[in-house]
Amino acid sequence: MKLAVSTLGMPGEGLDRAIEIAAGHGCQGLELRLHPDTGVHAGLDQAARESVRKRIEQAGLQISALAGYAGVCEAGPDEPVVEALLADLRLAADLGAPGVRVFPRGDDPATGVRRLHAVSGTAAALGCRVLVETHDSMATGEAVAALLAQADLPETTGAIWDLLHPWRHGEPPARTLAALAPYLGYVQVKDAVSAQDTTPVPMGTGSVPLQESGELLCAAGFGGWVSLEWERTWYPQVAPVEEILPGATEWVRRFTS
Repeated sequence: MKLAVSTLGMPGEGLDRAIEIAAGHGCQGLELRLHPDTGVHAGLDQAARESVRKRIEQAGLQISALAGYAGVCEAGPDEPVVEALLADLRLAADLGAPGVRVFPRGDDPATGVRRLHAVSGTAAALGCRVLVETHDSMATGEAVAALLAQADLPETTGAIWDLLHPWRHGEPPARTLAALAPYLGYVQVKDAVSAQDTTPVPMGTGSVPLQESGELLCAAGFGGWVSLEWERTWYPQVAPVEEILPGATEWVRRFTS
């Protein structure tokens, strides 16, 4: 497994500082949250895109994924969602990122299937994948797997297993992994106080079944990206991500055969 860290955990920090944190704490990759606050978003011109890519590569890092916010199943017309996702995919290609994270944001799989098909040609041409996270209205592995099975686009889609959300919705890790196994392309790791109180805490000090999840991933031979998603943007009172990264590094080492 390869360790990345999300810029979601670095509110107020610029890209150069994010690169410094990632490179200085044993990460191989950086997950870039797409938002004007981070300085990385689809509105960047070509020169800015080239600068972002160059700075990350010069630090010896890879971009593990772009964390976009498109909702593939969100109610409403398709066009705005498709256009936003296409813009994020083009940004991913320019930056050398292998995929773009999306949220479900709706419970109608047919809507998501239609939109995933609408962008699949461009995604294939760019060599990028759309990665659907276990989140919001499809928080379980079984829900995301059902969406991706209906889409049947193995070359251009995949799943992100956020270890928190399926578990807090009552789906044990073994069941999550069994459902996502054909689609799993990415893992987001974190710990939290409890299923009811999702305040982030250092790895191994909360209630998320990290040991079980790690053992399952190791047994399955997962060798993809594991990203520490330290949600300091949403919980500004928690410790800086630099204090949490050693625990994530140790977790990846422990379960990498």
